[in-house]
Amino acid sequence: MKNPRDIIKRPIISEKSSDLMGNNTYVFEVDKRANKTEIKLAIQEIFKTKVEKVNTMIVPAKPKRYGRYNGYTSEWKKAIVSLDKDSKPLEFFESV
Repeated sequence: MKNPRDIIKRPIISEKSSDLMGNNTYVFEVDKRANKTEIKLAIQEIFKTKVEKVNTMIVPAKPKRYGRYNGYTSEWKKAIVSLDKDSKPLEFFESV
């Protein structure tokens, strides 16, 4: 198994993700090659909580310009993790 901290890169904190926090649902940027089972086990190991389900999506690259130069942002993978009803909220997000 891979190191859980290599699978979970960073939390995504936005208006939409903070609205989901009320439903015990959190959003993370994850390794593009990780599958749902690996993401579930990594979250359970890092935060010591029970995960109910994991939804993933690939966020496509977007065109960007910097002056006269054109390019694209990187493609990345997003995971929406729903915790079990009995589990406590993640302490990492309580300061947000």
